[in-house]
Amino acid sequence: MTPPSQNPAARERAAAGRAGPGARLLAPVADRGNALHPGAWWLWALGLAVAASRTTNPLLLGLIVGVAGYVVAARRTDAPWARSYGAFVKLGLFVVALRIVFSVVLGSPLPGSVELFTLPELPLPDWAQGIRIGGRVTAEQLVFALYDGLKLAALLICVGAANALANPARLLKSLPGALYEAGVAVVVAMTFAPNLVADVVRLRTARRLRGRSTGGVGAVLRIGLPVLEGALERSVAVAASMDARGYGRTAEVPPAVRRTTNVLTLGGLLGVCAGTYGLLAAEGAGYGLPLLAAGLAAAVAGLRLGGRRSVRTRYRPDRFGPRSWLVAASGVAVAVLMIRANAYAPDALHPGVVPLVAPALPLWPALSVLPGLLPALVAPVPPGPAPSDPAPSGPAPSDPAPTGRVPSDPAPSDPVPSAPAKEPSA
Repeated sequence: MTPPSQNPAARERAAAGRAGPGARLLAPVADRGNALHPGAWWLWALGLAVAASRTTNPLLLGLIVGVAGYVVAARRTDAPWARSYGAFVKLGLFVVALRIVFSVVLGSPLPGSVELFTLPELPLPDWAQGIRIGGRVTAEQLVFALYDGLKLAALLICVGAANALANPARLLKSLPGALYEAGVAVVVAMTFAPNLVADVVRLRTARRLRGRSTGGVGAVLRIGLPVLEGALERSVAVAASMDARGYGRTAEVPPAVRRTTNVLTLGGLLGVCAGTYGLLAAEGAGYGLPLLAAGLAAAVAGLRLGGRRSVRTRYRPDRFGPRSWLVAASGVAVAVLMIRANAYAPDALHPGVVPLVAPALPLWPALSVLPGLLPALVAPVPPGPAPSDPAPSGPAPSDPAPTGRVPSDPAPSDPVPSAPAKEPSA
């Protein structure tokens, strides 16, 4: 009988049961042939991040974070780099707290009438006019800092969702040929955060097994330096191995092609940066989208032209299939709908703080975020742990009659007893 761990039907049943009845009907179990392209996850996450940057309404920001968290819970694998989502959530909460502390200590030029308390103010010289340390703290000031910190936290959590869902090794494998020369630096940058999270889990488990505490400032200080050093060493080791295998070596191309490639790539990237700034700014939606589209077109043309310099073949390249297009389109749709919502509901997307008003959840902007849930239905379901075969029902068989043979020496016709299962480690 085929073991459950090698039975595809058992794995499919386990993964479908883990994903829920709705996903079982729409998405297959993920394998090497139908795995989602990692770039689709990044486009989906960046679309949610653009939507989060267009509002300061805490209810809408919480809805965006909830959509990202639900998709991560439904489609995250058991790989070490997939555990980085929790670290990004904690980082977002820390950013919110830090933004409020800075607002209390450094003050804010925002006028307010609801005074909460007053801190001792530090006198500063005349050349530091406009800067204040301490002084009066108002409720409007704290609410404004809270809204600002929540927006930045939502951006970080959306990026954390992409890190938890997109395989960094496959993402680097899909890097265009024109960027092979910068591939070593990209490897260090893209693998540092996943390695960091894996090292934190490993060191905390080791300290727990030794009976030492894993919380508190002292434990963090003892773990911090080994974690940073180990993550950087592993990232540099991966980059060195890629360089030793010829990653980034290029062929000779005519000077005109090389110059055209450089102009298109550099101009396209500048256009993408300017267009992205226009989309993130409050008044740049008019020129941001056309400039972003033009920059993307120029950058894609430059990357395809620069790919001729690559002398490296690619084994089993990842395909951007229909499910990848659906996932990427869902993130883009959320971004476009939220940008459009700024035209007909600006007050709902940016609740006022002077005077203080309670934020309300606008209907149509809230519905604009829901297309971001599409990956939880169409993306392939990660395979879960295979269920074990049920024990046979009925009375236990009676002991065999003694045959005079040593029990530890089974006959060739007898089945070889399997090794006892090990207890799970702490």
